[in-house]
Amino acid sequence: MAFQPCPVVTQPAAVGRYYPSPYRDWKTGLLDCSSDTTICACGLLIPCILACKVGVEYGECCCVPLLPGALTAMRTGLREQLRIKGCVCCDWAAFCFCCPCALCQMARELKGPC
Repeated sequence: MAFQPCPVVTQPAAVGRYYPSPYRDWKTGLLDCSSDTTICACGLLIPCILACKVGVEYGECCCVPLLPGALTAMRTGLREQLRIKGCVCCDWAAFCFCCPCALCQMARELKGPC
C-alpha cells in the first residue's frame, strides 16, 4: 500500500489581525520654532549641518540631504515611516517655500539637537 497525500481542503487562518495605527499630525507645527530653540538656531544659522544631522538620524549618509530633491524624499519617507498625515506635494511645498522650517520640523520629529 503506497502513501497517498491528502488534499488540502482548508487554508491556514491568521492568528491575529494587524491593524496599522491611524495617521497622526506632526509633533510640532511647521512654524513652531519656539518648541526647540537649539534646533531652530541650527536651522537658521547652519542649515547644511542640520540637514546632514537629520540625514544621519534618518539612517542615510550625511551627504544625501545635499543632493537635489533628497530632503523632500526624506521628509516623505519620514512621514510615511512615522505615519504622519500629509502628501508628497505638501512635502515639496514645505521645502520649496520654507526650507529651514521644514528641516527644523523634521529634526524636532527625530528629536536630536545639533
